Amino acid sequence: MPRQRPFLVESLTLIALIAAPFVLPHLGFTPTTINRILIWGLVGIGFDLLFGYTGLLSFGQSAFFGSGGMFAAYLLTQTSFTNTVAAVILGTIVAGVIGYLIGLIALRRTGIYFAMITVAIAEVFFFVEFNPLSEYTGGENGLPGVPTPNLNLGFTNIQFDSNWSMYVFFAFWYFVGLVVALRIVRSPVGLLLRAIRDNPLRAEALGHNIHGYKLVVFVVAAMYAGFAGGLLGLMQGFMPPDAFMFATSGEIVMQTAIGGAGTLFGPLLGAAAWLYLSDFFQTTLHLGATWKLVLGIVFVLLVCFLRRGLVGGIVDLYHLATRRGKVAERPADTAPAAAASPVPAHATVVAMPARRRSAAGRSSGPIVQVTGLTKRYGGLVANSDIDFTVDHGELRGIIGPNGAGKSTFFKMLTCEVPPTAGKIVFEGRDITGMGVADACQLGLTKSYQINQLFERLTVRQNLRIAALGETRGKFRLDLFKSLPKVAGLDAQVEGTAALVHLTARLDTPVSELAYGEKRRLEIGLALATSPSLLLLDEPLAGMSPQERVETVALLKSIAVGRTMIVIDHDMDSLFELVEKITVLQEGRVLVEGTPEEIKTNAKVQEAYLGGIHEEVAVA
Repeated sequence: MPRQRPFLVESLTLIALIAAPFVLPHLGFTPTTINRILIWGLVGIGFDLLFGYTGLLSFGQSAFFGSGGMFAAYLLTQTSFTNTVAAVILGTIVAGVIGYLIGLIALRRTGIYFAMITVAIAEVFFFVEFNPLSEYTGGENGLPGVPTPNLNLGFTNIQFDSNWSMYVFFAFWYFVGLVVALRIVRSPVGLLLRAIRDNPLRAEALGHNIHGYKLVVFVVAAMYAGFAGGLLGLMQGFMPPDAFMFATSGEIVMQTAIGGAGTLFGPLLGAAAWLYLSDFFQTTLHLGATWKLVLGIVFVLLVCFLRRGLVGGIVDLYHLATRRGKVAERPADTAPAAAASPVPAHATVVAMPARRRSAAGRSSGPIVQVTGLTKRYGGLVANSDIDFTVDHGELRGIIGPNGAGKSTFFKMLTCEVPPTAGKIVFEGRDITGMGVADACQLGLTKSYQINQLFERLTVRQNLRIAALGETRGKFRLDLFKSLPKVAGLDAQVEGTAALVHLTARLDTPVSELAYGEKRRLEIGLALATSPSLLLLDEPLAGMSPQERVETVALLKSIAVGRTMIVIDHDMDSLFELVEKITVLQEGRVLVEGTPEEIKTNAKVQEAYLGGIHEEVAVA
């Protein structure tokens, strides 16, 4: 595991903030521009948590930016309220409440539909501010007379009434906002946000309430925007109506893209580039209205040539200078090359304790019972009236030709899709119609036929995502808890990695793994949830004959003390692995029996093997 350097990022940021007012003026930045950069960087931190870390593109941040700022400005200009910090904090809370209410609606959709909902929300808030609420917001005039920042300590009242004293005030709050965001991204919630960004369906299948976490980060981003809006009013002396404009949301998106999404520092660098160039084109080059066209061209060029933004470009330069880039050649005998070699069939397996137990503490009798399970897609019947029972500790195989309904049956067992009719009882509990995350929490997990991994993360992070569902439940707001402090997490991850022979690859990005290693990691994700019943959907798919032999040996070792159901087309390997086989044909159970009984069954020979009796008998 890479060596940890606690507080390194925070320390470097603090040094940069202290140096900025002495360095940036020599580069052409005015004091007002520097303060604006901090405010835009602060609102950008929240947006980066939402977009860069969670993958939710919102064009509605102006609604929260304007609402939080306008509420604080109203308190300070239209009431007897004089505490500027308290007013900004109250505005932040209001923005968070609005974010929660809007999130309940917007997060019902994903992708482009979510983005379009946020566009509509921004326009609605702009209309409301200019019309029904103009008596409170000042309409097109905004709210003038917002006092400069002050800090009442009881025994003294500190006024921040000059550009540089305000810089100290804004830099302090930017640093606080950054530290909070760093704690979030280093927490279990932060890792789950990245899981949602990369593969939300798999994150849910591993037992996580992804809608709940999306709503949390949506509210957090709204609060960052609301807080920054309050600071904007304090800096300018009035709260401008253009804070509600859609263009404000667009600038937040563009600044984050320029600086680099998913970095937290990207919005600050993007804001610096955006505001500096805006001032340069208008005041130095005197381009007039043309400055927006030129800035737009610059934006396109930056996004095209620096696809990871300014921060990504700096990181790439650092790797190039230190010769640690990914393109650097490795000696032929390095450990990673050795780790990519096939796993010997006789490799020692480290046992990982199964932490889940059935509610009744049973170790015998049925673990899952299916009655009359049917799935229809319109006029197509994928599964029809299936009765199916598996006992504790049993190794069951399912075979059938393509189109027999095996994968659909698995999806219904794990509650990924609801059955049209029938009943599923798992460990004595009716789980028919339950969500896939709830089924995983009960101990029912599967691996997928096509790898469903978190490609941009490391093997360790992938296994942590899976293990977190078992160690901390479906949903928990441990936003400021570091991952190493989650009880039992590292032991669960290391035990699973040893079980699937990936210990040497724990800190390797998944995108760099060989196909066989990815298949083992796919199984490892299911194992890391400590399932009572493990379902494997074609674990041998796409493997060479040698890889299949090794994987079968691995599955045999994994099967010790576990209940497993395996689907695969490699019948020789499946017959060697399982104790009993269920044959599906045209969505129905054709026959069940031991491998030997299935090999010699006339119905199987006729329906599944095309009547080739002699070849089956020889097999």
